[in-house]
Amino acid sequence: MRIRPYIESRDYDYLKEWIDDERTHTLWCANQISYPVTKEDLHDLLEKNAEDWTDSAYVATEDDGEVVGFFCYCVNVADNTGFLKFIVVDNKKRGAGYGRRMLQLALRYAFDITGVKSVSLNVFDENARATQCYEKLGFTTESISKEKFAYKDELWGRRRMTISAGCRPDNCL
Repeated sequence: MRIRPYIESRDYDYLKEWIDDERTHTLWCANQISYPVTKEDLHDLLEKNAEDWTDSAYVATEDDGEVVGFFCYCVNVADNTGFLKFIVVDNKKRGAGYGRRMLQLALRYAFDITGVKSVSLNVFDENARATQCYEKLGFTTESISKEKFAYKDELWGRRRMTISAGCRPDNCL
């Protein structure tokens, strides 16, 4: 597996396929854009986050180039920390280790290339599979905000998880 920068003209259609129901969409982006995902809305969101937070978008590919995952990453230079967001894996490949492998590469990039001391992410408590994946990688829960987000008639909690540079992905599995 490899990671490379997201290229809208090549990669958007994959994301559109993976985010194929409203609940998955909400778990993925907390309704920061409307469902279903449109190329224009995603473009505008990525542009805004790049300007506001210095986010960069990436895809994970198999060695043959098949796109299997997506995430955004940014560095807060003021406190030398990284942040992952909008993490999603091809829905046909979920539960088969693709997310773990993609995030191992993302964490190697974060620690080895950008030199951050820790990387954080947010995950809704309702997304138990994602939370388990992050825990297996060595992320630990830093905080939990109960009933933070309203989805239809539900209130979801949000968990902030962090991994430090001392707990490298290879060492924590």
